[in-house]
Amino acid sequence: MITIKVPCSSANIGPGFDVVGLSLSIWLTLRVSIVTTVDTTTSTHTLNCKITYEGEGASHVPLDADANLITRTALYVLKCHGQRTFPPTTHVHIVNPIPLGRGLGSSGAAVVAGVLLANSVGKLDLSRDRMTDYCLMIERHPDNVMAAMMGGFVGSYLRELDPADMERKEIPLAEVLPEPAGGVDTGLRPPEPPLGIGHYIKFGWAKEVKAVAIIPDFEVSTATARGVLPEAYSKKDMIFNLQRLAVLTTALTRSPPDAELIYQAMQDKVHQPYRKHLIPGLPEILASVTPQSHPGLLGICLSGAGPTILALATHNFEHIAEMIMTRFKREGITCRYELLEPAYEGAQVIES
Repeated sequence: MITIKVPCSSANIGPGFDVVGLSLSIWLTLRVSIVTTVDTTTSTHTLNCKITYEGEGASHVPLDADANLITRTALYVLKCHGQRTFPPTTHVHIVNPIPLGRGLGSSGAAVVAGVLLANSVGKLDLSRDRMTDYCLMIERHPDNVMAAMMGGFVGSYLRELDPADMERKEIPLAEVLPEPAGGVDTGLRPPEPPLGIGHYIKFGWAKEVKAVAIIPDFEVSTATARGVLPEAYSKKDMIFNLQRLAVLTTALTRSPPDAELIYQAMQDKVHQPYRKHLIPGLPEILASVTPQSHPGLLGICLSGAGPTILALATHNFEHIAEMIMTRFKREGITCRYELLEPAYEGAQVIES
């Protein structure tokens, strides 16, 4: 039995669009077994893999190995190493409490889990850095993947890749969840990622700071949220974000945290203003919840592509969450909230 655990993650944290990510304590878990005796139930499943699933999206998540993002990712990695199917009688039970399409890194976690799955069942002995290269061939934005794989508060960048390689249809793409494109078995060996696609650094994190995730009951796809962004930005707006990001990555390490400094450093002009039409009440929520109005609050932002709102705070968590949920309720939107901590250890594989 192999257990694979991958944390959810929140990208951007205000000004760090496609740059920073924070792994958080909601865990995607795979329980993997390879039955050594003959099992007619698994041998009849696609590509030798039986998938069972519980959790978020259970009614519509695909359970065929060539359709599910986790197993499609694993198959891509296996095919890169000359293995075209899972070992016979592989059973993958997925337990997923990460909300889908809510800006909490569900696709990034699935991709990381898929690469770890391939490494385990294929006995590939890949390093964590090399596994990250495979993740980044599929999930082209490093913020969620790096946070989920490495854990904690992470900054990252992605090397430029050969466009011809990136267009190969053997590579599954994560951005169009819940139906990933690509991953087609053409009979050809897929292109392996170059060494060192992604580079990262782990920042510190003040022990007092926790994350309140307010999760609305609707989805925003990453493709839709990216589609509303402009092709070009003004120099003024880029300087605004760069200044704040430079401060934020250190401010969140300082103990005790400086609420006013962090609140101002979490402002953004690159992605949140353009996504306000996708998330009713977003501008009012971001402007009305402040350290002055809600003691304990440090900063507030859209989590990834949204619609989840992420509030960083040291105390008063329930009051902060209730105020934001009340504001969403005026728009006819129900929410729930989770009080989360950084998942410092990142993705894990446990053999038993």
